[in-house]
Order: sequence, then structure tokens, then C-alpha cells
Amino acid sequence: MKILFTNFHKRNGGGHATYIVNLLSQLAQRHDCYVATPGTSRLYRFAQSIPHVEVIDQGFNSRIGKLFGEVKQLRALVKQEKFDIIHVNASADHRHVMLACLGLKHRPKIILTKHNDHPVNSFGHKLRAKLATDRIIAVSHYVAAMFKNSSYAHIPVDMIHHGIDTRYFAPASTEYKQQCRQSLLGEEASQNGLILLGSTGGTDYEKGWLEMVLAVSLLPGHLKNRCRIIMAGDPPNEEKMNRVKALGMAQQLVFPGLVDDVRGILAACDLGFVLSHKEALSFACRESMALGLPTIASNAGGLPENIQHGKNGWIVPVKNPEALTKLLADILVDPDLLARIASASRQTAEQDFNLDAFASNTVNSYQQALNLSVRP
Repeated sequence: MKILFTNFHKRNGGGHATYIVNLLSQLAQRHDCYVATPGTSRLYRFAQSIPHVEVIDQGFNSRIGKLFGEVKQLRALVKQEKFDIIHVNASADHRHVMLACLGLKHRPKIILTKHNDHPVNSFGHKLRAKLATDRIIAVSHYVAAMFKNSSYAHIPVDMIHHGIDTRYFAPASTEYKQQCRQSLLGEEASQNGLILLGSTGGTDYEKGWLEMVLAVSLLPGHLKNRCRIIMAGDPPNEEKMNRVKALGMAQQLVFPGLVDDVRGILAACDLGFVLSHKEALSFACRESMALGLPTIASNAGGLPENIQHGKNGWIVPVKNPEALTKLLADILVDPDLLARIASASRQTAEQDFNLDAFASNTVNSYQQALNLSVRP
């Protein structure tokens, strides 16, 4: 198959970029894969490093002054390459693909992956459902349910959970773990009894990391003093840092910044967390579990689909620092609990998060779309 992946993000791209890169790593040797994304994006840079992938600098702006030229460029690409599949990943690139394909005698089949829980009832969604969507991939059961009473209700939906490379995301050796802790904490890394709680989900408010800061601050002193919180992502702004300082927690947080490879961050940690207020599924949660980190997730959106509470991690109510404090207290007084949950967490990742099933199910979705009769 000849497949074009599109993504609108100009910078990091978060889970969208990870999703496409993971698919490319599995599909590029067997299929002709192209990526259209802004040249400033992380996806553009990562896709360029994957053999047999063609990468195109393509904008997806909504401003009229840029939109027409971008759509013209995209239309020329679609007509020239005669793709079998265009795999869109958000409203902005879906819009451009819809406009670029208008009036084409033989347009590619268009697959939409829904990565978030944003509503799908707008006029734009109605247009894209009618004119430019042949099949939908939902990244969780939670997301799949959103389409039942929408303009997309007549379009087939495949629920395909994220896959990750569980050989790449693997538990760290004891020696490497200590090196990573030393890099983040300096001399403090040798202090006995420290528990590092880590997240790579980012520092936006909706990622819930400030609830973790509050929860740790509410612990009894002898437990609170053992905790350090590692937050990867864009450094928090002054307002967020003021909230951290007001809780007396500034000395217990480390902000490594936005990193390409999160393994060194997670390897240093004893416990992972993803406490999002909204979430479709979460690569950050799955990567944390794959590294053998016992992981705490909120019950937002599709996050609970990653974890069996008390068996391979824990689920807490969203925006509930008090419940989180109670859970942390239980964890910190049971030295053997983290090791038991860590083993189950890694086992879950190996069984359920692997790339082979993710890629195979996605290709099957493409093939199902191609087997449908041409839409009028």
C-alpha cells in the first residue's frame, strides 16, 4: 500500500507524533510511507530518521492567507503520488485533506484516528464525516463510544489501543537506574529511602501534576520528606511555580525539560503517574508501565483501560489529591508493594502493548477501507 500520514503540530506533537512514528517503524519496510507535517515539528525530525519514509514539509494553518496555498500543495502531492490511504490525525490536517481531495475522480481512502476526547458534533466534523472519512480508528473504548451519536455514526470504527516498542521501553539495570538518579538529583541520589515519582506527560494544568504536588505535601512529614517528583516537559510558567512554592514543595521537584528520549527520566524513578483531567489513552502511561514502573493513573477518559487497579498499578479519582495522598501513604509504608506491582506492570506491557498487534490491526483497518465500494 501507499500511505500518507498527516499531522498538523508545529512543535512537539505529543502522542500524535509518537503514534505515527511507531506505525512508521513497523510499516515502512513493507509499504510506501509518506509523512506530511510542518518542517519545524518533532514528527518531521523523527520521521526523517526512519529508512524508506518520504517526509514532506506541509503546513496546516487555518488562516485563509496560508490555507489556500497549503491545500494546493497537498492536492498536488495527492494527485502525483496516487496514495491508497491517507491517515489523518486531527481536525486541522483532516480539513486540509478534505479540501485537497474535493473533486478527485479517484481519491484515496481516508482514515481518521481520534486521539483525544474533544466533541465531534461541530459543523466541521459533519462536513468531514460526509466528504472525507472512510473509516475511524479510536485509541480506546472510551473514544470509540463518542462516535455513536455523531455525524460519524454510519462510518465503521476500529478500536485499536496504542502499541509501543517494549524492547526499547524496558526496565533499567540497577547500575543505569542509579546513574539516572545521580544525573537528576546529584549527591542527594545516594540518600536512603528516597522515592522518585516521575511523569513524562507534560506540565500543562490538565495533566494533573499539580495534584501530585499537593498530595505529597499533605503526607505526614516523615513520608513527605522521602518523596521527589520528576516532571518532564516544557518548564512550568511562573504561575504554576508559585503554586508549587506556596505548598513548600519547590525543593522536592525536578524539571528536566522536554526530552526526546524519556527512558532516562523514567529509569530513575520508583513510581510513575499520569493524572490527566482528560485523556484518550496515554502513551506516557504505557511507556511508564513498560519500564516496569508501578503507575498511578486518574480515572479520566480511556486511562483506566491501561490498568487493573491494585494488580498492575492504581487508579484514583480525577482531581482528587486527598485520595492520592491516602494511596501514597499506603504505598510508602509497604516496601514490597512496589516490587510486586512493578513485575505485573511490565508483564502487562509485554502482553498487551506490543507493536506487532498495533501495526497489524491498523493495516487491517486500511484493508477494510480499501475493500469498501467507492463512496458516492
